[in-house]
Amino acid sequence: MGKETITQGTEHNTLAYGTKVAGEIQAENDFRIDGSVEGSIVCKGKVVVGSKGYVEGSLTCANAEISGAMKGKLFISDKLSLRSSAKIEGEIYTKVLSVEEGAKIIGTCDMTEKNSKAAAPSTSTSNASPSAE
Repeated sequence: MGKETITQGTEHNTLAYGTKVAGEIQAENDFRIDGSVEGSIVCKGKVVVGSKGYVEGSLTCANAEISGAMKGKLFISDKLSLRSSAKIEGEIYTKVLSVEEGAKIIGTCDMTEKNSKAAAPSTSTSNASPSAE
């Protein structure tokens, strides 16, 4: 896994094609996956799963763009974009979902406000209790 610098000066992490990782990944910056991950990914930024990328486990992030394959649970606090080559099997929790023609989803998708807020990557230790409805 390496770090690349984008022209705007921000950094992102990259998992190259042919690289396999098992375990837990935590990232402060954006993360691109062209290899294979088995385990959990928690990212405060955007996660991009390239067309040859594969993730099995859980993905928790602010935004995600998937062109490859994902099996497991996706907790996206803002927007999930599925490209035409995407194959998702599992549970999706997101606020906004964009699906290109050809993308495949096997499973469930929950876009309720309650679940999209719960999907936000943990950045504070606030213990605010939900109000009674």
